[in-house]
Amino acid sequence: MKYFRELKWPLLIILGLLGLVRPVARIALENSGLPTPAIALGMTVLVTLVWALALGLSRSANPLLSGGIVGVIYALGAIILSGVLSPILLGHLEGPLVQPLAIIPMLVTNAVWGVIAGGLALLVRRLRWGTWTLNRLGQ
Repeated sequence: MKYFRELKWPLLIILGLLGLVRPVARIALENSGLPTPAIALGMTVLVTLVWALALGLSRSANPLLSGGIVGVIYALGAIILSGVLSPILLGHLEGPLVQPLAIIPMLVTNAVWGVIAGGLALLVRRLRWGTWTLNRLGQ
């Protein structure tokens, strides 16, 4: 429980919601004729790098846990975004809210994505401060 109190919740929420640029870009570019799979992959890499740098340089208490939480926040935001935008854009509800069994795998997949970003944050921390520790630096 101690680790949850030490987390920088505003940062985690901002990072999770920042990840929503990925599905928004996919929706915006869907009919543009641009290679959307390549753009989606590029956006995924970009979001992962932003998450890793922010978690690594912010001296977060536990980058792996923080990354997992960022991934879950992103997934919850994507579910809500899908619930709001699909009726507007398609005229009917689509996505995880229509198929509730998809919600748990979506949460787990994005938590794993966040943990991977947290692992990269540990690498950033190692390069920047010369330590692999999970605990907050400078205490």
